[in-house]
Amino acid sequence: MQPFELPEFYMPYPARLNPNLEGARAHSKAWAYEMDMIDVPQNGTVIWDEHDLDSHDYALLCAYTHPDCDGPELNLITDWYVWVFYFDDHFLELYKRTHDWDNARAYLDRLRLFMPVEGPITEQPTNPVEAGLADLWARTVPAMTADWRRRFVDSTKALLDESLWELANINKGRLSNPIEYIEMRRKVGGAPWSANLVEHAAKAEVPAVIAASRPMHVLRDTFSDAVHLRNDLFSYEREVHDEGELSNGVLVFEKFLDIGTQEAAEAVNDLLTSRLHQFEHTTLTELEPLFDEHAVDPEGRLKVLAYVKGLQDWQSGGHEWHMRSSRYMNKEAAQGSFPLGPSGLGTSAARLVPALLSSLADRARRHANVPFRPIGPIAMPPIDLPFGTTLSPHLDQARENVIEWGARMGLFDPVPGGPPHEGVWTEAKMRDYDLPLCSAGIHPDASPEALDLTSGWLAWGTYGDDLYPVVFGRTPDMAAAKVTTARLKQLMPVDGPPTAVPASALERGLADLWVRTAGPMTRENRAAFRSAVDVMVDSWLWELENMHLNRIPDPVDYIEMRRKTFGSDMTMALSRIGHGEQVPPEIFRTRPVQALENSAADVAWMINDIYSYQKEIQFEGEVHNLIRVVEHFLDAPLDRAITVVGDLLAARLDQFLHVIEVELPALFEDYSLDQQARQTLQRYAQELKHWIAGILIWHEDCRRYKEEHLQRQFGHESPGAVGAGAAVASWRLPKGLGTSAARLTPPVSVG
Repeated sequence: MQPFELPEFYMPYPARLNPNLEGARAHSKAWAYEMDMIDVPQNGTVIWDEHDLDSHDYALLCAYTHPDCDGPELNLITDWYVWVFYFDDHFLELYKRTHDWDNARAYLDRLRLFMPVEGPITEQPTNPVEAGLADLWARTVPAMTADWRRRFVDSTKALLDESLWELANINKGRLSNPIEYIEMRRKVGGAPWSANLVEHAAKAEVPAVIAASRPMHVLRDTFSDAVHLRNDLFSYEREVHDEGELSNGVLVFEKFLDIGTQEAAEAVNDLLTSRLHQFEHTTLTELEPLFDEHAVDPEGRLKVLAYVKGLQDWQSGGHEWHMRSSRYMNKEAAQGSFPLGPSGLGTSAARLVPALLSSLADRARRHANVPFRPIGPIAMPPIDLPFGTTLSPHLDQARENVIEWGARMGLFDPVPGGPPHEGVWTEAKMRDYDLPLCSAGIHPDASPEALDLTSGWLAWGTYGDDLYPVVFGRTPDMAAAKVTTARLKQLMPVDGPPTAVPASALERGLADLWVRTAGPMTRENRAAFRSAVDVMVDSWLWELENMHLNRIPDPVDYIEMRRKTFGSDMTMALSRIGHGEQVPPEIFRTRPVQALENSAADVAWMINDIYSYQKEIQFEGEVHNLIRVVEHFLDAPLDRAITVVGDLLAARLDQFLHVIEVELPALFEDYSLDQQARQTLQRYAQELKHWIAGILIWHEDCRRYKEEHLQRQFGHESPGAVGAGAAVASWRLPKGLGTSAARLTPPVSVG
């Protein structure tokens, strides 16, 4: 009996079948035999026999997912998929089932030798996986640019290397949290790798000038998430019941949300649908402005659109294949019993109109946020930090210095489009916000000058985040906001003087901070820091666009963009730059360090979303808050959404500590880091603890989120201010204004 009934899938694009299917079947079978993938024991175990290959029918998968390419190209693409699935099963039998960590690492390390970005392969293959990769690499890369080759190498390495992450979790019986799962599934699941092959098959290489842009990343990531979540639904029975696999989205949702398997499957399908809607939204609203911004020529635009079409073909074709392959749980699908209609060969077009109609309600609901809802103070979830921080002894002076700096920059002056008789900020507001308190906890050992600089950056970033919706949020015209953002970037030169003269408080503040911060840096570090600030100011435009559309963001897009709107990239860039000479730069790009930073960032901004919920929803009419996003996605009452967000915060905090305690020591050994590099990374982890603890203390003790301050700031009772009276926060540690000193020294470790 199946563990759940397959849900009603959103699939508006009809699947089409490549007419070269039979040729690809014959070719791929002959190729698999040539590579010794069929009936040839590996360490005493036969991975596949001919029946396995025939029943999996990877040629059918490729004929569905690449319906328009010619015969030779379909043969090549099919061989790639035969190889990647053989690798998956080969790795499972030899290393996952046996928990053979050491040999698994050596096995994966050798595969890199068969993917040189430049030059020939010089190593001799020793097993079918190596032989297949060597053959495919030589047949694939000559047609593509060096930029594509580098991207394909990166996605292939991620696909191979992060298999160790799955193996480590199996060895420890560790189930990932939902955010970690989505991030890691993109790497181990292989869909970004598939997206690279779409470029090859469609002869539609994405122009290098936009390949790293947000819209192209979103298209790739939404495509990937939808592919992987669909696969999780079809493969749950085999992976969870037969293989003991922990990397499955249905299982992750089931355990994290504490719900039944059927309900978890429906939630996974809802997220799959949301990601497809995000794909469509990005295609229709972000590509044309991207083309114009980067002056992409007509040929480049056509290639990107062909790439988008290729990704859509992959989605619909992959769905059809999952309904037919013996590899998956699809008995109901094969019998044509899906609620959306028939599912036989060539009938997917019959599901087009029902799929579109079934999505209308959710699309409308996403744009139907009711602003300024009466809510009052919320009952907060517990936030239990097993570490603390101290406060800088220079705090009191920094408080006065930042006020003087703000007045000098003009932060209290009226601005066009802002309040008529005062600035977006006043001196009283800036004192209530008390950004130096946050700086003093984040950098307790900073010099007076460094503390002033950190306080200035926090004040400037918060001021900008407040200014954009006030000045630019009242009109759907994004032109002025984009001009402002472009001018900010002109004030941060990597080389030479600024190309703009500061003309507003926001610009004067940035120009002043840039000279004081970036001036002493090397050119390389200035470029890295400039990029991090660019990311933050660009994210303000993303918020404005959602505000104009009254659009509640897709949950995955929100989480990934929230790190940017919170300024996490900028803060961490400053810290990384300070440690760059002691740690090889590639170490900061490893999965454990990225997991350390992302989990720390998520804890920090989730603290902010919890504390700011009343301010943003009741007083500002916002849609950018995780509690609001969860309310919408789960169609859940407020108390349930708060619980889920609290659980997510706790899970990310657990992951942050897990990386420090388990994954960083393993990283030290894997890369043979010297003592200085190890100590630097350990110090960086300690700084991130200070960052989280300092942010929590600031939220507890500043007046930015207190209801009485909100009433005074907005000058009237908001529609939701009367009779709200929810319970106060539940903390294990002391709380309230003036009690933060009780948390300044780290509590006893719980670990």
